[in-house]
Amino acid sequence: SALEAAQKAVALFRKLAEARPDAFTSEFATSLINLASRLSDLGQREAALETAQKAVTLFRKLAETRPDAFTPDLATSLHKLASRLSDLGQREAALEAAQEAMALFRKLAETRPDAFTPNMAGALTNLARLLSGLGQREAALEAAQEAVALFRKLAETRPDAFTPDLARSLDNLASRLFDLGQREAALEAGQEAMALFRKLAEARPDAFTPDLAGALTNIANRLSGMSQQKAALEAAQKAVALYRKLAKARPDTFAPDLAGALTNLARMLSDLGQREAALEATQEALAIYGKLAEARPDAFAPDLARSLGLFSQILIRQDRKVEAKSALHEAITLLSQLFLKAHTSYLSLMQTLCRDYIKTCEALKHEPDMELLSPIIAVFNNLPDKPT
Repeated sequence: SALEAAQKAVALFRKLAEARPDAFTSEFATSLINLASRLSDLGQREAALETAQKAVTLFRKLAETRPDAFTPDLATSLHKLASRLSDLGQREAALEAAQEAMALFRKLAETRPDAFTPNMAGALTNLARLLSGLGQREAALEAAQEAVALFRKLAETRPDAFTPDLARSLDNLASRLFDLGQREAALEAGQEAMALFRKLAEARPDAFTPDLAGALTNIANRLSGMSQQKAALEAAQKAVALYRKLAKARPDTFAPDLAGALTNLARMLSDLGQREAALEATQEALAIYGKLAEARPDAFAPDLARSLGLFSQILIRQDRKVEAKSALHEAITLLSQLFLKAHTSYLSLMQTLCRDYIKTCEALKHEPDMELLSPIIAVFNNLPDKPT
């Protein structure tokens, strides 16, 4: 497997670096970054973070002694570390790493623009996402706009190389504009991204159909937020159709995306009162997430729990409260182990599930399962800002 290959590479370069540090420390650090990505893909987030931190420490030492040679590697490793920290909900630390990476890439781009402007633009896109996650929306928008401006220039001179990056940065910009209530501008940026991905997918379907499907999902959500429900539903259905084809050809890679797109579609069908169709889409998503969570619980239990939460809402709208209560109980049970281990990552989801479960129990005049809820409530009570 890819993980085993990455682990073997790390073991080999570790031995070489011990014997000849000058020659092999950088290869050892690079192999650690690769291993961190593989661990992250498999939902082993704590191990991924630890591995990424080791890589940064090594590159930091190398960059101190030979800045010209190793500052780019340090910047790249910090960029990757920011993603690993973000995966675990350590947002402030993630932002700090991303800002340091950004500052390094900016300096590198000043002296060697041809070589490092793309890295700087990519770091800006990442930074925009992290700033947004921390509620720094104006700063996030600024970073996203700068990234788009840089990728637009790069794509003008080298369209084959940089049009995909321009499209991704536009999609990110659309999200940042939407966050600030600039919905028309958000839709415009998102549609430009989608048009670019459509052209790219026509020329190279294997490479760009996933991006097109992702852009359609984002457009659907924005249209839904603008109360354009029918157009939103149409975009969501197109996204599901694309992900269905992708998942048929490469289930390991695209089954999670199909399940996510189905969950999104179900929400939109439910909002339009098409509850049977919504139930059908949710049940298909649950079946996919169920298999994925069985094989890789750390990676997919939260998705399964989220889908069960949506399933319960659709059931409640059909006055099927007993089934809704059962779905919510299952969702809380699934998420509780991960939540108790790393509550910051799953706080909002767990609060929603508990609130809905208790309300449903009240409506049914049933006693909630306090054995399940007590340790979760204890975590809520110890938070600096207690949930209301």
